[in-house]
Amino acid sequence: MVEWYTRPLLHYLLVGGSLAIIMFLIYKGLLRAGVNREAATGYALISPWFLGFLLWNLYPFLASLYFSLTTYNLFQAPQWVGPQNYITMFTQDPTFWPSVKLTLLYGLFSVPLGLIGAVAVALLLNQNVRGVGIWRTIYYLPAVLPAFATALLWRLLFAPTRNGLINAVTQPIWDLFRESAPAWFIEPTLTMTLVPFIIMSLWGVFGANTVILLAGLKNIPRQLYEAASIDGANNWDKFWNITIPQLSPTIFYTLVIGIIGAVQVFDAPLFIGRLPASLGNFLNVYLYTQAFNFLKMGYGSAIAWFTFALILVLTILVFRSSEAWVFYESEVKGEGG
Repeated sequence: MVEWYTRPLLHYLLVGGSLAIIMFLIYKGLLRAGVNREAATGYALISPWFLGFLLWNLYPFLASLYFSLTTYNLFQAPQWVGPQNYITMFTQDPTFWPSVKLTLLYGLFSVPLGLIGAVAVALLLNQNVRGVGIWRTIYYLPAVLPAFATALLWRLLFAPTRNGLINAVTQPIWDLFRESAPAWFIEPTLTMTLVPFIIMSLWGVFGANTVILLAGLKNIPRQLYEAASIDGANNWDKFWNITIPQLSPTIFYTLVIGIIGAVQVFDAPLFIGRLPASLGNFLNVYLYTQAFNFLKMGYGSAIAWFTFALILVLTILVFRSSEAWVFYESEVKGEGG
């Protein structure tokens, strides 16, 4: 016999009823406080989301800050150590700074190359040719494939033996230089480690970025190109003086998202496996290893906060630089008005 408290429908009714009561109480409280009916209704309707944010986002966020100042292994109460985790991370951990270097170099190459490639593909898909819908689908497919499946596929392609397709295809080239095929992911060099991951990232981000950039291209007024043609502008002039400025807000968005994604890269390195110890690991994977493999929750939280600070600094730099290269048509209209 199934107990009453194990029935899913009852759980849904209890949660839904509780939220309805909370919304009603908030609505009545706002009305008594002098808030008009329309605003009170809006605040009441968003209150479940706000409570969920406080419970599932803000609390873990602040809790991780506290844990970063403690030693905590899940089985014992956290012990306060102050900034010791950060001191250890910056001055005593031999793996931390190589991991930062590996992550930054990965982002330095993968983000610009992915952005340039996505712009090029979006320009191609923006042409009025037969079968363009099929090509758009093909380019977007990698973005919807499971991360584990794609990582497994690339690990097989970059297998460090002649069985790997990449090495099998490029072996004649290596033979010309009397060199053996590279041992991807195994040789303790940045090149042998970064190149496969950069290629994986390009293959993965093309689809999503291309869709976003293609939408930006569709929003560029055709009258601008027609006016430029009347003035005698060639395709190159149109690209640099119309397409890029008009597309710059979309490029800016994909750049910011790309930087955040590069610093937080996790799935592919985790599924590929252990990298050479001298190179460290990607920050998110290193965080995961410290927190969940070695149960150093406090130290893992400190790495997480460093990663957050790194993303924040890089994002601020991009926002500051955007004033020099991002074009907003509304600003020009405002100045003209």
